[in-house]
Amino acid sequence: MSPKLPKSTLFVAKGMTSSLQFIEEDLNKEQVSQLKMAFDAFDHEKRGCISTDMVGTILVMLGHELNDETLRQIIAEVDVDASGELEFGEFCTLAGRFLVEEDTEAMAQELREAFRLYDKEGNGYITTEVFRDILHELDDQIPPEELDLMIEEIDTDGSGTLDFDEFMAVMKGE
Repeated sequence: MSPKLPKSTLFVAKGMTSSLQFIEEDLNKEQVSQLKMAFDAFDHEKRGCISTDMVGTILVMLGHELNDETLRQIIAEVDVDASGELEFGEFCTLAGRFLVEEDTEAMAQELREAFRLYDKEGNGYITTEVFRDILHELDDQIPPEELDLMIEEIDTDGSGTLDFDEFMAVMKGE
């Protein structure tokens, strides 16, 4: 199955928005930094662009090996003028898709496993007391009053429980 580029790539291809907007919306600073280091390593002449021939090698460095046909298709979607070169923003649009997908899936899986550990009865929720313990384990410097406020904000209906979706939203900072 070939990876699909995000919808924002289509806008970039049509010139309706910049590649940098994609970077700001979908990648964190660490990811942009990782991509910049990989990009700079192959931008030998420091022209701000790299040959599309280098993209496969860079993706392998980042842990994503693609077959030639898939790689060609992905490059064609981003390098719409067929110049054979990608600027940093275009490269981020291409490579960032792999980072965003991987990070999102990995985070969701880790949170699901963590939730299951605390949902000992398997009833689909944890109590706010259990969640308080989780927060305390993550940061034992949080004062009890602040923990109370956080719990109040999360448990808006006052049920004293959090289901997985609520837990996931809180842990992802949504």
